[in-house]
Amino acid sequence: MFKAVIGAEKLKDSIESISTLVDEAKFKLTPEGISVKAVDPANVAMVSFELAKDAFDSFEATEGELGIDLTKLNGIMEMADKGDNIELELDENAHKLIVRMRGLSYTMSLLDPSSIRKEPKVPALDLPARIVIKGEDMRRAVKAAEKVSDYMSIGVKGDVFFMEAEGDTDKVLVEMTRDQLIDIQPAEAKSLFSLDYLSDMSKIVGKANEVTIDLGKDYPLKLRLKIAEGHGEVSYMLAPRVESE
Repeated sequence: MFKAVIGAEKLKDSIESISTLVDEAKFKLTPEGISVKAVDPANVAMVSFELAKDAFDSFEATEGELGIDLTKLNGIMEMADKGDNIELELDENAHKLIVRMRGLSYTMSLLDPSSIRKEPKVPALDLPARIVIKGEDMRRAVKAAEKVSDYMSIGVKGDVFFMEAEGDTDKVLVEMTRDQLIDIQPAEAKSLFSLDYLSDMSKIVGKANEVTIDLGKDYPLKLRLKIAEGHGEVSYMLAPRVESE
């Protein structure tokens, strides 16, 4: 059983935070909320998503799984205005999700959860450097880097957090000191990442007041941020491109 009402903007942000990496996902339902763990087709990036029942105006659910085509659901959500409330209801007999908004009612076929890639195990990593930054600052650095390269180095040197991209002829460097950041736990860290992925993630990250970045040396990057007015959390993990000596 699943029946819920949620603000359109919260639902849009939630769906986009997952669909930036995958086209379909397995939503785990519990009486306490919804969660998703998914890895992109190339096994380079992972998303973990949690939305507590407090994010909803009303929420009833029993334990279960919904296989959802995110492209289709994003398309439906384009019909919703910012202030709309969205009603979601599972038709268990027909195995469909009913989405209602302002007089419109969509009946959407669900995917078989067993046909969706298995939920990944989130690796336990010791990432010594931690930076808390405004989402818009991260987005700005990524946009600047895209103009010169396909990759960006992210790291910490001393008390300075840096993001750097170098092309054949041009270079972009963004440096932020402790007083320009929300917080920093410095440690030696530097890794190189694909801007394709960082660009997709930064569209979500850029909306957040603050983003926590965990880093190591040639280790994956972890980005964490709150969504849905603090009732939801998204975490991205991105594998590095290890530079040859």
